[in-house]
Amino acid sequence: MSDGRFEKIALIGVGLIGSSIAHAARRVGLADRIVGSARTETTIQKALQLGVIDEGFASPAEAANGADLVMLCAPVGICGAIAAEINAANAFRDGAILTDVGSVKAAIVDDVAPHVPAGVHFVPGHPIAGTEQSGPESGFAELFDNRWCILTPPTGCDPAAVSQLKVFWEKLGSFVQTMSPEHHDLVLAITSHVPHLIAFNIVNTAAHLERVTDQEVIKFSAGGFRDFTRIAASDPTMWRDVFLNNKEAVLEMLGRFSEDLTALQRAIRFGDGDTLYRLFSDARMLRRGIVEAGQDTDAPDFGRRVTGASEPNTDE
Repeated sequence: MSDGRFEKIALIGVGLIGSSIAHAARRVGLADRIVGSARTETTIQKALQLGVIDEGFASPAEAANGADLVMLCAPVGICGAIAAEINAANAFRDGAILTDVGSVKAAIVDDVAPHVPAGVHFVPGHPIAGTEQSGPESGFAELFDNRWCILTPPTGCDPAAVSQLKVFWEKLGSFVQTMSPEHHDLVLAITSHVPHLIAFNIVNTAAHLERVTDQEVIKFSAGGFRDFTRIAASDPTMWRDVFLNNKEAVLEMLGRFSEDLTALQRAIRFGDGDTLYRLFSDARMLRRGIVEAGQDTDAPDFGRRVTGASEPNTDE
């Protein structure tokens, strides 16, 4: 039975997710050594200063060398190039597990799998957890507690490697489920990607209204708009790559969303209160289901919470 422990974990990227993995792994003793790489020396030094990593490298290949778990914690658009760099340097350890934390899975499989040598087990993953913050200082051990992590092992993947990674994520605090990359992308398109796209759009719409000043938008932001701005504060590089790499599923869900929005528009135009009440009641029940499942709390905060660093932005 796998215990989820690794001798050396290499985090390729030490931002919110990477640094949180390090904190959570140290909390339960899942690694003898944790190293990392980042694009800038400033980020590496910050991660070292905070105790996120034991050693830092500018090169992903240097960090991955000899690691029995390599985690790609970088934007999905560059994961293929990173895997190619590590492979070209012959830095993958035989028997190692290679995984990622990206919000898109089919594109990751297409981009990364060609650069995974024989003897290395590629098990793509996606922890459904995050905040709008970024950088190694934003990470915290509790980020994954009672959140879901989805694994999408490709056909022929070693079951023992999948089991080892599953136990690892469970010990980080997550619930774990496996599914195909394509199904993952369809599910996340409606639960995460389209909501983020709507948030980005509505915030920009408000900013461009000629008859409403910026000060009015800021001053009179009610809870709904305020929450949209929190989501819209997410990392633009990450979300650019998500939409470019999951375009088919996102466009399919946007089509469904547009149809349902048209139905709401018609109900408002023609004074159909019964339809509006029914649709709003159905949505309310779904919200109650999310709270009952422990994926959020119904405690009111009215924008006044000052210790809400762990509030999830499930887009990551």
